[in-house]
This record gives sequence, C-alpha cells and structure tokens, in this order.
Amino acid sequence: MRETERRFRPEIQGLRALACVLVVVYHVWLGRISGGVDAFFLISGFLVTGQLYRAAARGKIEYRPMWGRMIKRLFPAALTVLLLVVAASVVLLPQNRWFQTIKEVVASALYVENWRLAADSTDYFAQHNSASVVQHFWSLSIQGQFYVVWPLLVGLVLLVVRRTRGDVRPMLLGVLGAVFAASLAYSVWLTAVDQPLAYFDSLTRVWEFALGGLLALAVDKVSVPRPARVVFGWAGVAGLVSCGLVLQVGTVFPGYLALWPTLSAALVILAGHTASKGGADRFLSSRPLKYLGDLSYALYLWHWPILVFYLVVRDREEVGLRGGAVIITLSFALAILTHHLVEKPVRVSAIGAGNRWGAYRFGVLAMAVVLAASGAWQWAGVRQAENYAIAVDDPDHPGALAHTEGFTYWGATDAALVPSFVAVSEDWAGIDPARCGSSPRNADLEVCTSQTSGHPHRRIVVTGDSHAGQFLGALLPVAEKKNWEVTSILRGGCPFSTDSDTVPGDQSCIDWNTAVVDEIVTARPDAVLTIGTRDVKPGVEERVPGGYIAQWRKVDEAGIPVLAVRDNPRFGQSPSACAESRGAEAPECATPRYDLYAAEPPYETLPDLPPNVRFLDFSDYFCTAEVCPPVIGNVLVYLDDNHVSGTYMSTMSTVAEKAITEALGWADDHAEEASPGG
Repeated sequence: MRETERRFRPEIQGLRALACVLVVVYHVWLGRISGGVDAFFLISGFLVTGQLYRAAARGKIEYRPMWGRMIKRLFPAALTVLLLVVAASVVLLPQNRWFQTIKEVVASALYVENWRLAADSTDYFAQHNSASVVQHFWSLSIQGQFYVVWPLLVGLVLLVVRRTRGDVRPMLLGVLGAVFAASLAYSVWLTAVDQPLAYFDSLTRVWEFALGGLLALAVDKVSVPRPARVVFGWAGVAGLVSCGLVLQVGTVFPGYLALWPTLSAALVILAGHTASKGGADRFLSSRPLKYLGDLSYALYLWHWPILVFYLVVRDREEVGLRGGAVIITLSFALAILTHHLVEKPVRVSAIGAGNRWGAYRFGVLAMAVVLAASGAWQWAGVRQAENYAIAVDDPDHPGALAHTEGFTYWGATDAALVPSFVAVSEDWAGIDPARCGSSPRNADLEVCTSQTSGHPHRRIVVTGDSHAGQFLGALLPVAEKKNWEVTSILRGGCPFSTDSDTVPGDQSCIDWNTAVVDEIVTARPDAVLTIGTRDVKPGVEERVPGGYIAQWRKVDEAGIPVLAVRDNPRFGQSPSACAESRGAEAPECATPRYDLYAAEPPYETLPDLPPNVRFLDFSDYFCTAEVCPPVIGNVLVYLDDNHVSGTYMSTMSTVAEKAITEALGWADDHAEEASPGG
C-alpha cells in the first residue's frame, strides 16, 4: 500500500491538535479568531469523504451504524459540557443574560446554533447580545449538519453510479467540484454583502468540507517528491499559525480569504509522511501532539465557557497573561477529565452493539436531559420576571415621571427595580405581532397597526430604526386612551433617511426608505414620528444627518407633519448590566451628561429646515442635569447599551402625550376621549 493511501494518518491528529491550540490561544490571549475552525472543516471533509468513498467503492454505505457511531463520538462530551454550563450559568451569569443563553444552549443541543447566531446577525434587536457561553457551538453545529447531509450526498452519487454503470471516483469528483465552486461563489458574494450572516451560514462553509473531500479523492493520485513535501508541510503549519495574526478573520471570513487556513491544512495533508527528520509530520506525529489531538474536541468545548465565565466573575474585558494561563490550564484539566471519563467510556461501550437503535436512544435521552434543564431554567426565569411586573400608575415605580417638575415620591422605600434583571434584555416595546403583515404595495415593508375602537380619531406612523420603534412603548398607551391608530414601519439599523446612515452603502436600506415614503404618502396619516438626531454617545458629536432632512422634505411635500425625536444616549456598556453587577447607585454605571448631549440640540442652529418638522426633546427624562443613570424612578432605563426598555418607555406616556399634542396643536382636542371613534 502506498504511503498516501494509509488509513491512519498520525500527522492529521497532530494537525487537529495544532488547529485547536490556535483557536484556544487566539481566543484567550489575543482576543482574535485564528482560522483553526476552517482547518477543522477541511479535515472533517477529508476524513469523512475518504470513509464514504471507500464504503461507496464497496457498493454500500451503512447509514444506521455510521450515524450511531457519530452519536456515540460527539454527543457525550458536547451534552455534558452543555449541562454543566447550564448549572454554572445559573450561579455565575448576570440574570440579564439568562434568556439569551438559554436560547443558545437549546440551539447548541439541537446542532443549529450557527443558524441561531445567523438569525441574530440579521436581527438588529439581537445584535447587542453579549457573547454567550456556548457561542462556539456554531462550528460544531455546522459539522453536525455536515455529518448528516454529506453521507446522503455521497449515497445519491452512488445511486446514480449504479444506474449509469459508471465509476464512483470521477462522478464524486465532479459533484464535489461543483459543490465546492457553488459554495465558494456564494460565500464570496454573501461575505461582501452581509459578512456577519455569511460567517454563520452553513452554505458559505460547505466548500471547505468539499475541498477536504476533493483532497481525499485526489491525494493518492498525486506524487510529490520528498523535498517538496517537506516544504509543503512546514508551509502549511506556518500558514495556519500566521493566519489569525495577518487577517481579521472574524470580520472578513469566510469568503475567498478562508482559502488561507484551508489550503494551509491541505498542504500538511498533501505532504503526508515524509520520513524526514526535518519534516513537519515528524513534529505533528509526536506522542504529545497525538494525545493533544485526542483531547482537541473536549478542549474546544471547554475553553470558551471557561473564558466567558472568567470574564464575568472577574468583571473584566480582557484576561491578561496570568488569567489566560489559568483559563487554559483549567480548560486542559476539564478536557482530560471529559475525554477519559465521558468520551472514551461511551465510545468503547456496548451502547448500540446489542440493539440496532441503542445509540440513537442514548442520544435522544442525553439530549432530553439538556433540554429539560434548559426548560426548567427558562421556567424559573419567567416566573421571576413575572414577579416584578409593573402596574399602571404604580407609586413604587414612577420611572420617567420622577423627572417631571414638582414630582414627589410616595412609594415604598425598598421597592424592587423593574423590569427584573432576568427580563430586561427582552423588554422590547411593540405592536402585537398578530396585527402585523406585509404592505400590499411593497412586500419588503412590514406594517403593524394598533387596534382602535371604531374609526380612529388620529393616525400616526412610527418609522425608521429600532430607536424610533422604542417610542411605541410611550405612544401606545396614549393611543389606547385617545383612540389613535398607531402604525409602525420599522427596520433595524435603518433610520428614516435618504441615505444609509448606520451601514454606509447599504442600498437595501435606501430602497426600503424610498418605499416607506410612498407608503406614508399613500396612507396620509395625521403625523409621522421618527428619530431626529443620531450619535448621542461619548466622543462623538450629536448631529442631524442630511439624509434625515431630505426625507422629511419628501413628507413635507405631501403636507404631513413630522415629529422628530432627539435620540436617546448610546453607551459603551449596558447600564442595566452594570447596575446588576455593581449596584444601581455605582458612579461607574452613570455617564456624565456632557459626554453625551450638547447643551444645545444640533437642530437648533440648522437653517432651512422643512416647515412640517416639530422636534421633541426627551433628554431630561433620560438624564439629570449631571448624569445619565441606569435607573430612574425605580425603573431600569436601558435593556442593552443603547435601547430604552419598554417598561421605562411606558412610564413616559404622559410626558409623550403632552409633548405630541402641544407640538401638533392637538392639545385642546379631547373629543376622542369622551367619544371613541368620533
């Protein structure tokens, strides 16, 4: 048998170890992404495709035992880590991160965490989530999906080969080549259009597995002189080690740049066994590297949650040299225990040997334990959140009313903060989703309309990004009281503007805004409410973008008034999370007002503003004269680092009612309260 045809390739085990160590070191000490995961994908494609090809060449792929072995190999360690993460999270994680973590634990247990993160990457309301303790399961989810789909693909090729009486290898080479080209092209396109989504999309990563598969089919047909193979081996190692240092992997991958780590890994595999004392394979095949390769799966599973827990417990953003050493040492210790006490015993056990479906039953049972623990945690969190629900006109929780002139607090001295920390990150205001649907004029517009009693007395459209949507929390109680109809047309990260102000060059946002103007002009509401300024954050001067003004001018041409609201502050941290960890009165949780707001709003000095615009300034309800605190009137003001909680917004309803009615000349219009639908 030729050397390149050996079934066991010890240098691949060392390559796996190297890739895992790079992932861990880059995450812990460098705060970067190494590209090691891409090497894992190529290695998986190489090994699995080789196994499937040999099975196909024999004429039969035995799916049931193959997937049973996969369950015994992958589930024990992964589900053990998830179960222990749930237990540790209840004790160590701030409550405001519970619900996010629960969702991701469930997604990880079901091997769809990459799609969970992909959805979050396109959902602006989820983009401010902190990195979860199981975020690293995105790559394991893609690999799990690969282990299911890839054998089916090879089986389909085998079926075609049987019917056409062809040869498996050329047919499989052609199919994998097509898959490689299509996936790489899609990866390059989507990375350019929406890199955060592309990073987690399974289809943008298929080409990496396909490249490994092509290598598996071609490696024994390629003859490379020993000197060249020695060069290939070390070039691959150097390329893999340097990738994360040279490239900002987390912001430019997967695209064509992911060819760097995958081709580096391919060079090591192509080099194979050189029988040279100077070959990289000699290093990669050493006993320590092979053992580290055995630990690599468990080490990958453990290092990330240990890192996140360390940062949470120590209240830090970086670990430092000593802290990193502690994290890596603990990760190795847990990896060793998991490998020897969980992975190996289950893998060599008789599970599935005496019963054809034994491995599957084991997998379902193990997964059910994690899902049950997550469900219990979710139930406890929901119960806790319900215990702190705010009532209308609650004297213990005046919220924004505490900043009204002449206010006197007469509630309890020991009133709890609302919403609860466990619920605050989910405390979004909005119209009932059941009352939402696509516009009949443009399917790209999601239009939500509040319920009214008969014919509405006034109609207001709230449009723009999530910061405009926040004010639904203040507006909806007023609408219910005065029988107004409120319609929301919102898109996260896309303010009401003729430009793409949040993501420069986002043509889809510009097109969306064009459609919104058409929708508004057709609907002819009594007023449009949107955000009037942006960049209320430290180190940046608040401004009114020209695109905002141009958009207001379009609405002015239709004779529709615009309520332009001065934006709320944006912070470098979540004030509510700070209040939970350090206390609501901690000075480091409050930002000086002068770091955020100028003494004079920027629109005060702008010439030639459209005559239809009325500006509303609620900055005094987000800040005192000196600071912008995390808590006002016993209510948490923010749900993350820049969005106002729905609960706090609801306490602004009286303030908003007065400001809106006065700005639009509706202050003396009370008929709707006495006669709804009038």
